[in-house]
Amino acid sequence: MTSTAAPTADVPLSTLLRTGSQQEHRDAEGSAFMAELTAGRVSREGYAHYLGCLRRVYAALESVGRDLRDDPVAGPVVDPALERLAAIEADLAAWGGDPRAASAATDAYVARIEATRAWGGLYVAHHYTRYLGDLSGGQVIGRALTREYDLAPGEGIAFYRFEAVPKPKPYKDAYRAALDALPLDTTQRDRVLDEVRVVFGLNGALFAELSELLPQYRR
Repeated sequence: MTSTAAPTADVPLSTLLRTGSQQEHRDAEGSAFMAELTAGRVSREGYAHYLGCLRRVYAALESVGRDLRDDPVAGPVVDPALERLAAIEADLAAWGGDPRAASAATDAYVARIEATRAWGGLYVAHHYTRYLGDLSGGQVIGRALTREYDLAPGEGIAFYRFEAVPKPKPYKDAYRAALDALPLDTTQRDRVLDEVRVVFGLNGALFAELSELLPQYRR
């Protein structure tokens, strides 16, 4: 894939990734599944299926991250404080889900994450897109689930609670500074941006798949 933007070397990488993927971000976030879920119209089984898909994504993301923690490009963003796998597993236990949820879209997503072992910059694209998104929007989703499913405080929403990141705003600022300091030339920066666009597409494909399953997961 070739970047359609014409980034210059003096644009911070964090700005390049945000502005260069805005269309892909918009395309991925308008999911019927998430709209129905946050309105309380998805069954517990449907949400558990989603968690099972997420578990597979984060298992791959965090396994590769551990392998790349000393990588000069990926290493600066890898942080155990962000890891979500244990939280997802706790939520799966609460919602009664299958941690090996069958999903063609998830298969493709996991394969793409595994392929990032080839170069740390590709892994950064996946790490940035998932974890900064979780820190930014996850709190709203957690509150909606608690309200719509009449959950006890903290019940079944561990995925959205970053206990090791008590103040998301300064953490995100520091994360973006780490991105901007990565040792990348212009061509490599473009590769990272292209992969961010791919990641949004993978997320969009997963949500499209889940949206097709809505008839069987209506609450």
